[in-house]
Amino acid sequence: MSTRAETLLLRMVGIPSPSGEEAALASYLAEVLPDFGFEAHVDEVGNVIGRRGDPTAPMIILIGHMDTVPSQIPVRLEGPLLHGRGTVDAKGPLAAMICAAAEADVQGVQLVVAGVVEEETFGRGATHLAETFRPDAGFVGEPNGWAGVGIGYKGRVMLRFDVSRPSVHTASPEEKATEAGVVFWNRVTAYCDALSTDDAKAFDRPIPTLVEMGGSIEEASLTISVRTPPGFDLDAFESFLAEAAADGVLKIEDRTPAVRVDARGLVVRALCAGIRARGERPKLKLKTGTADLNIVQPRWDVPMAVYGPGDSSLDHTDREHIDLGEYATAIDVLREALELLAQELTGAG
Repeated sequence: MSTRAETLLLRMVGIPSPSGEEAALASYLAEVLPDFGFEAHVDEVGNVIGRRGDPTAPMIILIGHMDTVPSQIPVRLEGPLLHGRGTVDAKGPLAAMICAAAEADVQGVQLVVAGVVEEETFGRGATHLAETFRPDAGFVGEPNGWAGVGIGYKGRVMLRFDVSRPSVHTASPEEKATEAGVVFWNRVTAYCDALSTDDAKAFDRPIPTLVEMGGSIEEASLTISVRTPPGFDLDAFESFLAEAAADGVLKIEDRTPAVRVDARGLVVRALCAGIRARGERPKLKLKTGTADLNIVQPRWDVPMAVYGPGDSSLDHTDREHIDLGEYATAIDVLREALELLAQELTGAG
């Protein structure tokens, strides 16, 4: 691996950037991206944008998020393993994008690398990109392993339910607020279960999670996340929720639809070619989480895929780390994919 690629990732991981606090990392990247051959600036919402090539040429955009979950991990290097918050989710993939786009031998296209804010919350950075850019093809950086290509991500509905009940004795048979909260949760799980068959894979069924709950006899509140598959009828679900909430207060805080790209699309095929060139069989992956792909792909409707080094099972854990050898291989795969994709977009292949 080049010293430059390793140094970039080490510096990025060493700058804490929990959601809403990405400014220091954005400033660092805006300063260093010109050394990689990009014109760089920080946009209105805090995203850092690097551009290489003719701004009127067909655009290939590479999107990775700068933010992490709040808890930090001491940054340390143990042999080939770099430990630290964001090594996998998703500074490793973003750094790989920067290096690959800097090294790619492309003509007739522009390469735009975007480090975005607040992916771990409600996607404000990606939403701004979706409104201001019009690329011809794109990549989103998330960990799938260097031989993995993400082609689908589930959607998400986030909701909050608040309910009140009169103060009564614990021996009273009247329903308490906490009990009403449990009833609502059970209705949500039953609704999701009814939409799932016994043999349905996790990607194809709605999965509810009780994220937070609290309360008393008089007041109770629940925060619920439902990961939704493609084709999920959100209107029907919201109608059900309104009825199930009864006299409680229901607030939908996020509606992110699921997304699945064409496995035969240009970007997927370019990545698969780069992986095969290194002697591995590509693994097409459907993920049960959400990513910035859910926000930008429906708006742009262009060939896209998700790619990046790292083991996604380490996301948000205290064991988060990345193998620098895998990181280097992912840079090579992505560089070759960019070169192949540029040829396809310009008709030079």
